[in-house]
Amino acid sequence: MFQKRLLRAFQITPALWAIYAITYFCVGTVMNQVGQWLQIARFNYWWQVITVYVLYMVPISVLFRRLPWWQQYLYGLLPMGLLELGGYALHSSYAYPNNIMDRYLDPRNFSLAMVLFFAAYFPLLNTLVARIHRAVSSAEASSGEG
Repeated sequence: MFQKRLLRAFQITPALWAIYAITYFCVGTVMNQVGQWLQIARFNYWWQVITVYVLYMVPISVLFRRLPWWQQYLYGLLPMGLLELGGYALHSSYAYPNNIMDRYLDPRNFSLAMVLFFAAYFPLLNTLVARIHRAVSSAEASSGEG
């Protein structure tokens, strides 16, 4: 029963998968650049945007997409916590020393702050993807009917 529900959650159109992948890739790229520009944190390798945002976060978002926003956020805390802990423990992510978050929150709270912030991506980006998908679908429907 659980497996059937899980499989059903991932049964979305290829177009919707593409919108998820493109949206998350773009957001991940921008956020990695912002993290570098503000000297907060960055990925050590450019391709981590793909592995983290597209291959890790997209399936989680698809799984959570039908939940209320607050459940998406709460359920997103665990996978983001594991991701942040793993990234800094394996040194595949780099936190700039004495960054703005360290100065205000203390370095021991850096990963916690990152988890609390990035868990919000699940409800926010699910909403963005749904809006993009509706816009694309309505544009296709109106251009196809003529």
